[in-house]
Amino acid sequence: MRLSPLLLWAAGIVGAHAQLAETPQARTAVPQALTSVAGDALRGRAIVADRQRGLCLLCHAGPIAEERFQGNLAPDLAGAGSRWSPAQLRARLVDPAAFNPESIMPSYSRTEGLNRVAATWTARPVLSPRQVEDVVAWLATLRD
Repeated sequence: MRLSPLLLWAAGIVGAHAQLAETPQARTAVPQALTSVAGDALRGRAIVADRQRGLCLLCHAGPIAEERFQGNLAPDLAGAGSRWSPAQLRARLVDPAAFNPESIMPSYSRTEGLNRVAATWTARPVLSPRQVEDVVAWLATLRD
């Protein structure tokens, strides 16, 4: 039996997607909090809304009605707590490239092995561990 090139191409795409879904990086979670203090959801919301600190709304939209001109390059943050556990949310903030190597989202915690980092941010995380936990706490409250 001879398979058409289109069918072979489609099978390759499905196979590659299935393989990616099974890689250790695709299952990454950071189960342990980065601090001994629980995150504060109100502070996390403020960080996400702040275009100087979190920068989240440059790419993401979120349920922050008072902030205009929210991004549409990345997933909407509404419902994030329904889609991902706190450990998975934390992992996405710490190392988004583990989930998508082509991601333009910065690592908010990691400082090693990064590319295209401005001199002022070299060896300096975008957010402190406590700020990461605050953002995780707020995102976890976002339920559909």
